[in-house]
Amino acid sequence: MHVPDGFIDAPVSMAAGVAAAGAVALSLRGARRELDERTAPLAGLVAAFIFAVQMLNFPVAAGTSGHLLGGALAAILVGPCTGVLCVSVVLLMQGILFADGGLTALGVNVMNMAVVTVVVAYAVFRGLLRLLPDTRRSTTVAAFAGALLSVPGAAVMFTLLYAIGGTTDVPPGKVFTAMVGVHVLIGIGEAAITAATVGAVLAVRPDLVHGARGLATPLKLRVGGVLVDAPAAAPVAVAARSARSTKKVWATGLVTALALAGFVSYYASASPDGLEKVAADQGIDQKVKEHAAADSPLADYSVKDVSDARLSGGLAGVIGVGATVVAGTGIFWTVRRRRTDELTAASTASPVL
Repeated sequence: MHVPDGFIDAPVSMAAGVAAAGAVALSLRGARRELDERTAPLAGLVAAFIFAVQMLNFPVAAGTSGHLLGGALAAILVGPCTGVLCVSVVLLMQGILFADGGLTALGVNVMNMAVVTVVVAYAVFRGLLRLLPDTRRSTTVAAFAGALLSVPGAAVMFTLLYAIGGTTDVPPGKVFTAMVGVHVLIGIGEAAITAATVGAVLAVRPDLVHGARGLATPLKLRVGGVLVDAPAAAPVAVAARSARSTKKVWATGLVTALALAGFVSYYASASPDGLEKVAADQGIDQKVKEHAAADSPLADYSVKDVSDARLSGGLAGVIGVGATVVAGTGIFWTVRRRRTDELTAASTASPVL
């Protein structure tokens, strides 16, 4: 659903850019509360994983494909504020390096694919968790439902922006029907990927799933035929064990993202995605503009001057994953460090009673 330049006029694109900048600023503040020493590097990994999976277009109907948007997955794994930042980093990397999604339309894309998907998905997710039993299965089911609804939610937002600032005279009602119809189907794929990923992380490290905090129950020991809580481990031992296991999760996730982007992406569907298909069928792409980064050596997810399509696409995917994990991790570590510095300064300034 990457909106190119020219679909939405300049005033509305600018307004969306201002709104997106405000959402990102609020998310930066909120992410300070969500991130800690374990989750900061994992947030960068989540961004890289979303970048990789977005390269895997899957067929949803005759001549149409879809791909992960990622807002639901990011919000559930690392928190809603951090989730907005994760998807925004991905969109920035895609727009600058790969000419995917217009640069003047970056604010539109952030609003559609980062803000709306996170807000819708996390609201549905938390609402369902209040109604369902406190189990891992319930968390996975809630993740599925949140992801499913987040994609048509983004389609609705695009339609609203088009109704206000569309550059063609296609009736918004026709755009709404076409966009929501195809993106409900894409939402099923989004939901399946999100639920599978959240379920996999829950199975090995539920403590690393932001949306499942409080789900883990204390370890029980049977003493004299009676179940009692096991004694808590020493803080130093817990920290050391957590650091080791987090590194293992991070390494596994990075290898998975590199494999998906560098190899599996070659077998992705070549059909246009939902927005591209609707735009072509309805004629809302009449005034599309060439991307400002069209001459990028990585444009269209291929490496310039590498003739072999499989090698070119694989290298581009690997470069994209690497750039995203470096940029994302750097941003999230900076956010976390600033929060730590603020807490340290506050404690230092507090009077001793």
